[in-house]
Amino acid sequence: MTKALFPAAIIEYAGRFTSLESPTLAALDRETNMKRSDSVMLSGHLQGGILQMIAHMVRPSCILEIGTYTGYSAICLAQGLAEGGVLHTIDIDEELYDMAAKYIIKAGLRDNIVQHTGRAADIIPTLAGPFDLVFIDADKANYSHYYDLVFDKVPVGGYILADNVLYDGEVVLPLEQQGKNARAIHSFNQKLAADTRIERLLLPIRDGIMIARKIRG
Repeated sequence: MTKALFPAAIIEYAGRFTSLESPTLAALDRETNMKRSDSVMLSGHLQGGILQMIAHMVRPSCILEIGTYTGYSAICLAQGLAEGGVLHTIDIDEELYDMAAKYIIKAGLRDNIVQHTGRAADIIPTLAGPFDLVFIDADKANYSHYYDLVFDKVPVGGYILADNVLYDGEVVLPLEQQGKNARAIHSFNQKLAADTRIERLLLPIRDGIMIARKIRG
């Protein structure tokens, strides 16, 4: 996400009335912004709070995250795991592994978060599941493919979340004005709109979060 879809004052106000992030998450946010030129990819305080709240409501035993980045969202999601639960998180960038691992350990979640490095399309079929909650936040061109790969691993009543489904607001532009990623995201949104096996809600928060609840196999 590179564009602010909401006024800065509204975002700041929402942040003031949202529970504070933990010291570990605050430190992770700072280090990511200091060391990464692509730090805009970080979930951050508000979105992290949303993910954490959803996980607490669902109380999943097993979560799959596609796109670890520096680990912020994984830590947030894992806070809501049921006792003894586990989160599997996948990222293709091996250089990010150690940074994410450092903060996962600081958060006291080393026993609950399993990191995988490699192509998600190769790793997902090797994971047995079932996954009560899936969070897709990786390469936009493959969102639809990841959705297909995980769908049968999610039980009825389980949830699939997807980030960046507004893609800087480009999805509302005429198709010929959309970039490659925006077209892929628009196609993904259309795919879910046509899928009668789910109920769905697109939240216009940050860069857009899609929430899909599986209602039939």
